Amino acid sequence: MARHLYTLLFYLLTPVLLLRLWWRGRKAPGYRRNWLQRLGLGAPIEQPVIWVHAVSVGETVAIAPLVRRLLERYPDHRILLTNMTPTGAEQVRKLFGDAVEQRFCPWDLPLALTAFLRRIRPELCIVVETELWPNLVNQCARAGVPVVLANARLSDRSARGYEKFTALTRPMLQQLSLIAAQGQTDADRFLALGMPPERVDVTGSIKFDLQPDPTQVSAGQALRAQLGPERPVLIGASTHAGEDEILLQAWQQLQQAQPDLALILVPRHPERFDQVAELCSRFSESVVRRSADQVPDAKTQILLGDTMGELMLFYAAADLAVVGGSFSGTGGHNPLEPAALGLPVVMGPDCFNFQAITDALIEAGGLKRVESDAALAPCLERLLADRALRQQQGAQAEAFVAANRGALERLETAVARLLS
Repeated sequence: MARHLYTLLFYLLTPVLLLRLWWRGRKAPGYRRNWLQRLGLGAPIEQPVIWVHAVSVGETVAIAPLVRRLLERYPDHRILLTNMTPTGAEQVRKLFGDAVEQRFCPWDLPLALTAFLRRIRPELCIVVETELWPNLVNQCARAGVPVVLANARLSDRSARGYEKFTALTRPMLQQLSLIAAQGQTDADRFLALGMPPERVDVTGSIKFDLQPDPTQVSAGQALRAQLGPERPVLIGASTHAGEDEILLQAWQQLQQAQPDLALILVPRHPERFDQVAELCSRFSESVVRRSADQVPDAKTQILLGDTMGELMLFYAAADLAVVGGSFSGTGGHNPLEPAALGLPVVMGPDCFNFQAITDALIEAGGLKRVESDAALAPCLERLLADRALRQQQGAQAEAFVAANRGALERLETAVARLLS
């Protein structure tokens, strides 16, 4: 009954969703492209299909190593990667080109999902991290398609949200074939919500299996040489609205002791690039935009990373990383990306998206978490002033990532078991 009411509401809101696509398409034209795919329409795929759904950029990057393994292991299958955002779709194209099929995921409407499944006929659906939709899971179950929630995480806040709608969420969870949880805490939360224990495995986070692309690392080192190899370089990565000001103000304050400090600022969403560029110009006259193919030099004070798919390149050019989403109530973004490159990591108080990972990385000595905007600059100042401390924290961060690899192998084994 609860799912029927949910479905009715979704159908009633469909015109609003279409208008929202058009509205968002004013600044991000990708939202207006291939919009019929969101209604389940598109060309059939004649090969056997493995369907992987990754909502946006972060989830796409996280699942990419598994996709590469699937491409090698199942050469007769077509890998279909669906996203919800145009930035996610662009990331798929950059990572895989034509090696995989990319489409937008249908909205959670039974008619759209039925049309989609009839065209695609997947043998398996792999959903990345948290992107569960009641009708998607139900329609797959009715079609006999196993659904795996891979790299699954569930924050305490999200678990409380699920508990408010147990009539909707409990049947959905019980239709899943497998939850491959990042940690025991995540697994326990899913079990408390009604997931059968025999269908929950703790495989670890596949984000630990991140292998930095040597090409991007090399390009980052070349960028660092352009900025000046002896200068300290701070990166503020995956920032949200309000966080750019926090980073710029901290950078301005740090310049009193480190006048040659360079800042790389990388906003999370491309529709904000121009706005952040204007903001940077208020803090410095020496701002270089990566998208403009401008070459930075030793006099460049701020480099704006206004491109997609180059985050690891920017990390490779830095000495110290502040990971965004952690000062905006967003829940923080992945600290393992800079940690894998041996960078000391600093985050704000909002880390619930990666709570277990950030807590463990703090314990390992690779991450500092500050409790307020005002505490950011003093924390960065200590690290910038002490090269040995900075190198020690970076080494501990890199060692932490290396020690926790292996989840990818366990997840691949679970997927192979379901496909067989």
